[in-house]
Amino acid sequence: MWCVHAQRLAAPLLHALAQRRLRATMPVEGPKAAEQQRYTHLEGFARLLCGLAPWLTRNDDDDRWAALAREAIDAITDPASPDCGNFTEGNRQPLVDTAFLAQALLRAPQVLWAPLPERVRTNVIDALVATRRIEPWENNWVLFAAIIEAALHRFGVPYDGARLGHGLKRHRDWYLGDGWYGDGPQFHADYYNSYVIHPMLVEVLDAVAEESAEWREMHAVAVTRLARFAAIQERMIAPDGSYPLLGRSIAYRGGAFQALALAAWRHGLPGDLPPAQVRRALTSVLQRTLGAPDTFDANGWLRIGLAGAQPSLAEDYISTGSLYLCSTLLLPLGLPADDPFWSAPDMPTTWERAWAGVDLPADHAL
Repeated sequence: MWCVHAQRLAAPLLHALAQRRLRATMPVEGPKAAEQQRYTHLEGFARLLCGLAPWLTRNDDDDRWAALAREAIDAITDPASPDCGNFTEGNRQPLVDTAFLAQALLRAPQVLWAPLPERVRTNVIDALVATRRIEPWENNWVLFAAIIEAALHRFGVPYDGARLGHGLKRHRDWYLGDGWYGDGPQFHADYYNSYVIHPMLVEVLDAVAEESAEWREMHAVAVTRLARFAAIQERMIAPDGSYPLLGRSIAYRGGAFQALALAAWRHGLPGDLPPAQVRRALTSVLQRTLGAPDTFDANGWLRIGLAGAQPSLAEDYISTGSLYLCSTLLLPLGLPADDPFWSAPDMPTTWERAWAGVDLPADHAL
């Protein structure tokens, strides 16, 4: 069922972009759709790839999807392509979209980077470097600049230490406790710790931890905090796959649980949270969000909403491309079939066990 959802998300976007017909075929829905036309195509591809990258590494006997993704990378970064992405123009949004592309490449370099022809690699690097002219806002956006520099470093290009270090230092300072970071210096009751902060912080540090003792220490701490946050996230999921509607960008659907999915994929769950229990929780969210009627249009494109078509949930910056962050719920597809996440017997979630009267240990802060 998970693979079916991955393919359903991937098919219209990857096929269109590989054929260099994304702009010609992708609908653009949103409160400011005309303005978002400048950004939504790169945004959608980068977010889709960010979630599906681990899955592409598991299709050992069928490389079709990975091959399509590589063709799409070529199309989105080729200056001569009608679908060349917007990496610099307009407001600061291209920094966001390029960051998710960089994150995707870091998640599956063996299928999304290593096989690329030199021409395409050069175009990708040029696109990443071009975003250096964009200054991030002083909130979670500093991680967008940082992860782009981390990807450049991983791919052998000198990185901008100031941009990378700034994102790390800010999140060292913005930590609030018990696995939660501020989005900037203040707490925000939303899902940005999962949409952006935990995943990008840990994965930036994955790429650069060996550069200094300070960053190695930060990496170990960030991984521990991710595990605690994953435990909190698992407790937020109701048996029917619903969860609290908190804060902005709720139309990212199951992307709200990227941190939990990431911890499962990395084998970074806390020891008292079995992978099979997380599988049950995430599967319920997947079914509740992507299985709802009217989630997709007649041509298979996502529609704005959480449980179906709910266009009023969209903020002004939301458009069709934004919605594909929901793919990050699917990160555990990067695990092999014999991994306990997939192979262990089904287990009820913390919510289910507690409300069924099971005598559970008390939860404790980090």
